[in-house]
Amino acid sequence: MSPIDGLRAKVAKWPYSLLSVMAAISAFGLYTSMYAFRKAFAAGTFTGQQYLHVDYKVWLVIAQVIGYTLSKFYGIRFIAEVNSKNRGRYILALIGFAWLALLAFAFVPAPWNIVFLFLNGFPLGLIWGLVFGYLEGRRSTEFMAAVLSISLIFASGFVKTIGRTLLTVFHVNEYHMPFLTGAIFILPLLLFVFCMELMPAPNAEDKLLRAERSPMNATERKQFLVRFLPGIILTIIIYVLLTIMRDVRDNFEVEIWADFGVKSNSIYTNIDSIISVIVLVGMSLLILVKKNLRAFSIIHLFIIGGCVLVGVSTLLFSLKMISPISWMTMAGLGLYMGYVPYNAIFFDRMIATFNYRSNVGFIMYIADSMGYLGSVSILFIKELGRPNISWGTFFKEGVMVVAVVGGICSVLSLIYFLQSAKGGQNSKVKVQKSKSNTEFTANDLMSNNPINE
Repeated sequence: MSPIDGLRAKVAKWPYSLLSVMAAISAFGLYTSMYAFRKAFAAGTFTGQQYLHVDYKVWLVIAQVIGYTLSKFYGIRFIAEVNSKNRGRYILALIGFAWLALLAFAFVPAPWNIVFLFLNGFPLGLIWGLVFGYLEGRRSTEFMAAVLSISLIFASGFVKTIGRTLLTVFHVNEYHMPFLTGAIFILPLLLFVFCMELMPAPNAEDKLLRAERSPMNATERKQFLVRFLPGIILTIIIYVLLTIMRDVRDNFEVEIWADFGVKSNSIYTNIDSIISVIVLVGMSLLILVKKNLRAFSIIHLFIIGGCVLVGVSTLLFSLKMISPISWMTMAGLGLYMGYVPYNAIFFDRMIATFNYRSNVGFIMYIADSMGYLGSVSILFIKELGRPNISWGTFFKEGVMVVAVVGGICSVLSLIYFLQSAKGGQNSKVKVQKSKSNTEFTANDLMSNNPINE
């Protein structure tokens, strides 16, 4: 037995609640550390540079998102088949490669250094699936995943604040800043990966309540898609829209705030911290909902509520009834109310509801690949088709599309999955009745079946 196996065996004896808290904090810290290698460059403005009539920073965003997108397509197979024993070493190797790409970006002159943002983005696109693999399929997944997912909100603003501080206080060169920001997070990254490696595998009770998670081969992935195709299509439409606007906000938040005359270095962390706490509380409460179908329905309502909040806040802002800060807070909260569940608990509860032996990484990476493909496409459309529109105006128009189309698709998704679950239960009742003369209702079956507990 290796030293890490011995430590893991000791950790497995901890109280389940303590183990969950350790995993949640470690996952949050790990993904926040990764963000330092991914999003620090967005704190720069790189003003006054254009190539082929496209702003230099837009080229940087496009290059990274293309790499990230291709990574998501690759991840459909890679994450679905990855062996849990290799997660830690994969995470360190992939982030290490991305950091070296930032070093090359710092010293290779523009525009030739754009390619290194592509090389930076590709390995980082696989990190989410590897980290979530530690957490899925457990009875406390909601809590752990909620804490992990607020890193998507918190880390973005936190890293930008650090990047802007390096630029404005320490006068670091814009090209060197991304690499140096990553350097600050090297030791925390190593610590959090080590802590995640101490996580024991899901126990028997986890498997009973949330369905066993396992690698999936090509045939199993195809069968999964065929089984849930209508719901997956609706889910992808919603997720693509949310990813596009969340990415616009993430990559061009500095420019959006500048459109409204706000240039504070702390505004990013202040707003995103508020959003993080609200989303964390809302999602963590789902751990109290034991029945998977009920929790899955509540998640849908959470997403629908996010779309409504985005639409209402944008209308109020357009009518000058609320301030830019209030609107950006409410619109950001609405976006993340929709976006975060898909990255954390939507697919986990979906698998548990239908008791389907599979893993979250596969379906998550299908949605992610489509989402980031949409994100990079919209950047080209904006820069080539509407280059003179400000990022603030573009963001305002885009979130209204999310509110309307996303809201409608979310309602249809809820209806589809409820009908699908109802049909599955009716089939089980008929099968059981054919085997026994004892009569019982569908509610009796559901109350004794772990897929609905």
